[in-house]
Amino acid sequence: MTLPIRIAALVAGSLLLLAPPASAQSDLEKKRDKKLNEAWFKANDWTSDYDEARKRAKETGKVIFAYFTRSYAY
Repeated sequence: MTLPIRIAALVAGSLLLLAPPASAQSDLEKKRDKKLNEAWFKANDWTSDYDEARKRAKETGKVIFAYFTRSYAY
């Protein structure tokens, strides 16, 4: 195998290893939607939009209470 072909094969293999699974983004979106539909979130007048939260805080003179989470693979 010549050097250029080896390099091309190495690059192609590396890209395949670095590429996330196609379903990973979809799974994270489903987990996010599930979290946003939980009772504790819907029972309050909360928003998941940062710009909207800033607007409300400015209008009411209140601080922003932020809850950060992420969907872990489980």
